[in-house]
Formats: sequence, structure tokens, C-alpha cells
Amino acid sequence: MILSESPKGPFARSINRVPFILQIIIGLLLGILVAYVYPDDTSIIPTLGTLFVKALKAVAPILVFVLVSAAIAKHQSGEKTAMKPIIVLYLVSMVASGTLALLMSYAFPSTFPELAANANVNAPSGIKEVLINFINQAVENPVSALINGNYIAILVWSIALGLMFRVSHDNTKKVLEDLAASISGVIRMVIRFAPIGVFGLVYSSCTQEGGFGNLLNYVHVVCVLVASMLIIAFVVNPIFVFAATHQNPFPLLFKCLARSGLTAFFTRSSAANLPVNLALCEELKLDKATYSISIPLGCAINMSGAGVTIVVMTMAAAHTLGVQIDFASAFLMCIASVLCACGASGVAGGSLMLIPLACSIFGIPNDIAMQVVGIGFIIGVVQDSTETALNSSTDVLFTAAACRRAERIAAKKAN
Repeated sequence: MILSESPKGPFARSINRVPFILQIIIGLLLGILVAYVYPDDTSIIPTLGTLFVKALKAVAPILVFVLVSAAIAKHQSGEKTAMKPIIVLYLVSMVASGTLALLMSYAFPSTFPELAANANVNAPSGIKEVLINFINQAVENPVSALINGNYIAILVWSIALGLMFRVSHDNTKKVLEDLAASISGVIRMVIRFAPIGVFGLVYSSCTQEGGFGNLLNYVHVVCVLVASMLIIAFVVNPIFVFAATHQNPFPLLFKCLARSGLTAFFTRSSAANLPVNLALCEELKLDKATYSISIPLGCAINMSGAGVTIVVMTMAAAHTLGVQIDFASAFLMCIASVLCACGASGVAGGSLMLIPLACSIFGIPNDIAMQVVGIGFIIGVVQDSTETALNSSTDVLFTAAACRRAERIAAKKAN
């Protein structure tokens, strides 16, 4: 989901000829190389990573606020009943995916040692304290919430504003949509500097205490993320498809992965993969009235991969800081992450930008959370491709499952 829009200047256009993913890889490799050749803690290079994280930190609160408000405001009441099974599949699979990610985080805990020296976190004692903190944060003044990065309050106020905007004039809703598009454009500008930011962050990681061993922790969290997404793709999703269709789910699963997942893996954009998904639905002879709605809708709200990323990265931050979390509190974070992941679509690195919201549930400071976001961009070379492939292929998979379920029910009634 990392961008690919072309800047207009001649120099920018020449830079943009290099694929963005390759730019990040080059930044990562240069960070390792320069840290090996010139390991100087007083170097200005780590400042590049610090500036990148600060820029993300500055724009993330307003991004979440506007995107959630706009998404709720443009929602049309009275959804067609034919969509209900698909929406149920989307939501249930996202909860299952987030829960699996949570279990994987407990079974194979990841850590980021470079964060440990920078934090002073008072861990919540249990679900009661988490809920009380949640409520206290939720009623903060919205302006203060935006300034202080209180994502709980930002989420609550954005939902409230979005609900009120649903009854407003269409022109007013359009203004909100345009504002959301403009903020997303600012995010794209910031993300354009991700290769430089990754260069600085990797250099900093390699020259801090632990040195190059810190990179092994990134390999570990990537393995947990990818393993979780593969289990969802080949175990969890087939169970849901079988429950809906009462048929062998794997022929359909493999076709969706080969035709949709593969292209999404390389395009790294659910939106760019929309034509592929629509063509695949037509090839599968699905109901056009259904898939013409469910595929764009899935591009916006079916974000199992994003939920996995948010949960795993947040739990890694908690493990690093020694925050002892009971399962009930962690599950609350999991549900919040899954719901918020619905707003990650269409934003460069959208799932990463929602990590601070999940971290705030455990009292993890915004400064630390944004460092985790920076680490997310380092591992995004693999994580983002896998996440997008899972999200996009599942849109077609569940649409086909729901259509075949409808056919099965209709055939049963006819008999």
C-alpha cells in the first residue's frame, strides 16, 4: 500500500523511475553499509531517521481523524441485503486474524531493544484499568487530543463527527472527502522520504547498543508477521469459505491467490488491484450486482493483514518495554486494531500509521509508538507486500464464497 504517484519536477521524475520498493531497499542496505564503515554515534545520519519519525508523528493524528470521519460520513444507510454475508465474512475474518496475531505474539514474542532505553511506561494492572484509561482518554478535548496524539479521543471524536456529517448536505460531505484526500496527499509527500528515513533509522539501529544484532530482531518480527498471514490465507480463510459454501475451498483459494494475490504482492496497492479483482469476479461468473459493490468495499474495509500488522507490532513494543498485559486487555487492543484497520485503506503505509492508537491502549507513549512505525517502514519491504496480497485476494475469495452460498440456498429452496 506504499504509494507510487509521480512527482512533476524533472529531478523528481528521474528519481521516480526507480521503483519505490527498490528505493527503500537501497536505503536499508546503505544504512547497514555506512554503519559498518563509519560507526559514529555523533554523526548527523541518525537525524535523518529522527526527522522522518517526527514528520509521521506530526501528520498521523489529523490523518486518523479526517479519514475516519470521511469514511463514516459517506456511508450510505440501508445496505443491500445481498451484501450482508460478505460484510459478515469480512468482519469475522478480521477478528479471527487479529486474534491469531495476538496468539502468535504470545507464542513467539518479538522485541525491539533499541526502544527499551527510551521509555518509562506504567503498565496497566488489568482489563479494569485499561477500560478506565480508555474512557478517560476518550473524553479529552479534541483539539488537545490532536496536539498530544491521544488516538483514543481522536477516534471517538472522529466517529461522532462522521455520524453527524451523514445527515449533512452532499456538498459538505464532498468537502470532508476532499480534506481526507488532501491529508492523504500530505502523507504521500512524507512517505516519499521513507528511503532516506529508513537509511537513518537503520544506521541508528546498527550503531546503538546491540549493533547489527538489532536487525535480527527485525527478521524475527517479519517471520511472525508473514507466518501469521500465511496461516490466515491457508487455514483460517478456507474454514470460513467451507462454512459458507459447503465445498472444497482450496481450488477457489488457489485461483484467488494466483490471480489476485500475486499481482497485489508486487503492486502493493489494493486500489491498483481493483481491475484485476473485478476481472477475476467476472471470470468466476459471480453476480455483478454483488461484486461491483463488495470488491470496492473490501478494498476499504477488508483489512485482515493490516490488523495482523498492528497487533504484532504493538505487542512487540509492549514486550520490549516490559509491559505485562493480561489476555483480556490484549484482546481489547486486538478488537480496536481490527476496527481501526478498516480505515487503513488508501493511505501509504496505512496499517503502520494506526500502531500509535493501539499502543495508547497500553499507555505506551506516542514517541515510542512512532519509533515502532519507523521500524515498520524498515520491514515494510516484505510486510507491506504480504499484507496487501492477503487483503486483496480475500476480497474476491469471500465475494465468491457469499455468491456460491446464495446459489446453494436458492437451489435448496427450489427443490
